Amino acid sequence: MSPHELFAIANPVAAAAWVVLILAPLRFEWPGRLGVAVALLMAMTYTALIGAYITQGQGDFSSLAGVARLFEHPGLLLAGWVHYLAFDLLIGVWERTEARRIGMSQWLLAPLLFLTFMFGPIGWLLFMAVRHVRGATQPAGAPQNLTA
Repeated sequence: MSPHELFAIANPVAAAAWVVLILAPLRFEWPGRLGVAVALLMAMTYTALIGAYITQGQGDFSSLAGVARLFEHPGLLLAGWVHYLAFDLLIGVWERTEARRIGMSQWLLAPLLFLTFMFGPIGWLLFMAVRHVRGATQPAGAPQNLTA
């Protein structure tokens, strides 16, 4: 399968997972599991792409020009894109889980998830700001009292 064909599959699969994360009621846990499953699929795709194309890249990570040369190869460019799809989706799953934990309204969460989907770090930054304003600074799963 060509990088162009994989791109045509990866984008709508990721977008569908995001639609579910954004629109499914927060009381449901399965959307988060679906998001993780899709991210795992993206991670496996990324691994296959790196395995298939890493030796074909002409660039490196030592300069911006080197990264640009590396991403001139369609297979490596797709690997980079799938990397973004996977990690942004995982951040969206975390945001949804954290929103449930702190009692955030779905109406407030939905635009934050959309921003994370479209602009990754901007959406996460705004989610963190809203979370902080709400007073929920303790991450889910973090030890509550280390001195006890």
